[in-house]
Amino acid sequence: MKTSNTYNIMKITKNSISLLLIVLLCACAQEKKSTIISVKNTLDFERSFETVEIKKALLNVDNLNTIGLKDVNTGELQVTQLVDNDGDGTMDEILFQPKVASKSIAKFEVVTITDTEQPKAPYLCYSRFVPERTDDYTWENNKVAFRVYGPTAQKMIEDDVPGGTLSSGVDAWLKRVEYPIINKWYKKETETDGSYHVDTGEGLDDFHVGASRGVGGISVKVDTTYYNSKNYTKWRTITTGPLRTSFYLEYENWDSGGNTIIESKVISLDLGQNFSKFKVSLEGAKAISAGLTLHEKDGQVFGNKQEGWVSYWQPHADSELGTAIIASEDYFNDFETFNSDSTDLSNAYAHLNVINNQVIYYAGFGWKKSGQFNTKQDWKNYIITFSECINNPLEISLNN
Repeated sequence: MKTSNTYNIMKITKNSISLLLIVLLCACAQEKKSTIISVKNTLDFERSFETVEIKKALLNVDNLNTIGLKDVNTGELQVTQLVDNDGDGTMDEILFQPKVASKSIAKFEVVTITDTEQPKAPYLCYSRFVPERTDDYTWENNKVAFRVYGPTAQKMIEDDVPGGTLSSGVDAWLKRVEYPIINKWYKKETETDGSYHVDTGEGLDDFHVGASRGVGGISVKVDTTYYNSKNYTKWRTITTGPLRTSFYLEYENWDSGGNTIIESKVISLDLGQNFSKFKVSLEGAKAISAGLTLHEKDGQVFGNKQEGWVSYWQPHADSELGTAIIASEDYFNDFETFNSDSTDLSNAYAHLNVINNQVIYYAGFGWKKSGQFNTKQDWKNYIITFSECINNPLEISLNN
């Protein structure tokens, strides 16, 4: 016969076990909700200013707006940026720039946060259409700035109207400050007696493009002739923010020795980088050539086929300037120095493979006067490191 004491002890024990099971189940449920993003660096140097893209579908969440990324080791929330790639009003991916030590793995926990908890950072990656200066499209980050030219500028040339530009080359704006200058320089040019062609401490636009490829414009080579598109015809800004700006450009179909070329592209520029990424969609050719203008042909072309890059280092006004094109080993085929007696048609070309109607390459510059690169060797070292990172991308995995 069970005593009252025995009964009470059994009841307490049973309740304790039930409580323990509830705690364990809650702990398991909590553990399942913890999602960890692992970022692996296989190279023997620290990597930063490389943007990691995490797709919404990978995280399996309904809304990215409440998502934060917390460093597992330090507990520090990362600066992030949400991107709506297709323009449908829903964010498709979250960007961040982790710092990952040599040959190591950095881990970040996916957490739910409020807007006030999200770390704030200045919007240094910026781009826009510029109707007040014909129809440029211009972009920048904290290191460099670029622009391309639109259909109005093209029509002005075709109609013999002064002030137009007929070129699908890429212009370089030589800035030497880390804060944004696009709006300030255009306002100086269009609303004051000043000009962005004069350096008053922030840099200037004195990089001539003309019919050349500038810094990364493309051509299609047929036999010994290079064919170029005209100005872009359509544009769409995709994103601006603390980590990246990107935009879409479309071109009128163009001819390359009897072949019709269909071309569009997405160009992006990330915080801390001197190179814009060009993701070109192209039909009508099995290869393209991305070019660097040789200007007065008083500089030096050098490159490395195995590492996938070509560069041009030249005297430039009272300073020196390096330009370069880099691509992964899948796309990079070879490089060539093309000299012509015609104005602006001398370029250093990177010959790039078109794979499944797509080419991806990086084009950019380094200006000695900006203080980033003091010598040609400094610039070359930067290119080599950038190339290593392209060919050995950070490895991303997700563990629940």
